[in-house]
Amino acid sequence: MESITSLKEELNEKSGFQIWWRLLRPHTLTASVIPVFVGTMFALTTHQINVLLFLAMLLASILIQSATNMFNEYYDFVRGLDNERSVGIGGTIVRDGISPKTVLRMAFGFFGVAIMLGVYICIESSWWIAVIGLICMLFGYLYTGGPFPIAYTPFGELFSGFFMGTVIIGISYFIQTSTLTSSVVWLSIPIAIFIGGIMMSNNIRDLDGDKENGRRTIAILLGRKNAVRFLAVMFISAYFLTAVYIIADVLPIWSVLAFLSMIKAYDVIKKFRGKTKPLEMMPAMAATGKTNTIYGLLLGVSLLVSNFF
Repeated sequence: MESITSLKEELNEKSGFQIWWRLLRPHTLTASVIPVFVGTMFALTTHQINVLLFLAMLLASILIQSATNMFNEYYDFVRGLDNERSVGIGGTIVRDGISPKTVLRMAFGFFGVAIMLGVYICIESSWWIAVIGLICMLFGYLYTGGPFPIAYTPFGELFSGFFMGTVIIGISYFIQTSTLTSSVVWLSIPIAIFIGGIMMSNNIRDLDGDKENGRRTIAILLGRKNAVRFLAVMFISAYFLTAVYIIADVLPIWSVLAFLSMIKAYDVIKKFRGKTKPLEMMPAMAATGKTNTIYGLLLGVSLLVSNFF
């Protein structure tokens, strides 16, 4: 009990409302907010946007991401991956004593609300969105649920980047414009890379524990040092593509603002170097989420500003 109390103090975990807030893993929610924001801002460059549709899409995306995090919390506990010393988790089950079934019910409850929001979005746009949305929810569940969890394979970064990045940006753009262009797909790739980077940094931090429990993530296959290098290559690729899009006029010149996030991306790599303990790598993990947030916000703002100049 004393060791648990000590870890909770190190992680600054508090009781009350914060237990439920941590369950959502708020540092990861940038992966649901940024794609909706960027996709909508790109739609604004050519169309008037429906604010209610934007808000509904934003909330539905957050709910699906939060539910995915809860499934992660539940299934990692059930499979014995999480214990009271695990970092990078909500800790609501192993440290706060919340019933695993309560976490699972909340996850399905969040999915239920997301479905109701999806019905409204479909009424205002197209019922094809329902099909795509249900596929996204299915893969959100299968990320850690089901007999063959995606998170246990080398494809976690690919699936999370594609569904949370490319697909969500595409949906956010489509429901505002009733069309989908190649430019939207190209635009989504850097965001998908940054979201994949969030998963990669998570797997770098959890490498030792994941390896002991039979996972085969990219971080495990590459080894910690090479995985950090690979993460750096991902960042460089995202910025390179951004430059290409600006030159090719897919993005406005104002999008050079997004390069300011390179400072935080460099900070991620610096914080990972030489670290081997999960608690030591928490700042790098947080910085990865902030990199996506800063890049996405600046990119979205650049699209917004381009409407006026």
